[in-house]
Amino acid sequence: MTAVVEQIEAAATRRRRGSHATLVIGLCFTGLIVLLAIVSLLWLPYAPSDVSGGRLEGPSGTHLLGTDKLGRDLFTQLMIGARIALIVGIGSVALAALLGITIGLIAAFARPWVDDSMSAALDVIIAFPVLLLAMLVVAVQGASLWSAILAIGLAMSAVVARLTRILAHRVLHEQFITAARTSGTRWPGIVSFHVLPNIWPTLSVNLALQFGAAVLAEASLSYLGLGAPPPNASWGRLLQEAQGTVLTAPVGAIAPGIALVVLVLGVNFIADGLRDFADPTRRRTR
Repeated sequence: MTAVVEQIEAAATRRRRGSHATLVIGLCFTGLIVLLAIVSLLWLPYAPSDVSGGRLEGPSGTHLLGTDKLGRDLFTQLMIGARIALIVGIGSVALAALLGITIGLIAAFARPWVDDSMSAALDVIIAFPVLLLAMLVVAVQGASLWSAILAIGLAMSAVVARLTRILAHRVLHEQFITAARTSGTRWPGIVSFHVLPNIWPTLSVNLALQFGAAVLAEASLSYLGLGAPPPNASWGRLLQEAQGTVLTAPVGAIAPGIALVVLVLGVNFIADGLRDFADPTRRRTR
């Protein structure tokens, strides 16, 4: 019996160390991109529109990552792209959270026929790819940074709303909710003090994953010419501009690609680490 307990404790320790390592790696990856974005607000090696460098120069002491086909410094463009990626990711997730949580809570507290109707509508919206919905919104609003944020945020809000509805339904069937109602607590108080605190750990994991999806969606829109227009140096637009010179100047395509992968992996690692802490079954094994 003692050996079994020791094995369980050892497995829990390995799981805990693994979750901590994943979270730390995610924070390091994401922190690197955040640092680039913050530095870009205070200092840039060259002006975004500076074309004084030679066309398609390789990495050197003057240009750390070389130059693009117009003679612009690639490291400068990469730093600006980090700023745009974070702005779009944070803005889209904030909009999706605001709309999704509100709609999900309304559905959870509504009458059954209203709940069923809203659930069916959310399922229809979720059936469409996020990128397709974003392209439709951008086509109506026009290509801009804020249109990309609006489009991606609206497209992702349905996923957040559906998850919120499911989680809120589970909480509303708990005994402490019945006790709160019996004691005279009004619905705003139940939502603020009972529902949201209990569903937020799981929601935070989903929102972290949505952040990575938003960054990829913005890069895809920019690659298709539907994202932030020039002189905004989105990573997706840098990839699109470098595709014709990928054999002669590969750094122009490799650098923004690596930056995109680092940010998305970092956020996903953070989400994995948060999931380990948010999962009550894992907490009980520790």
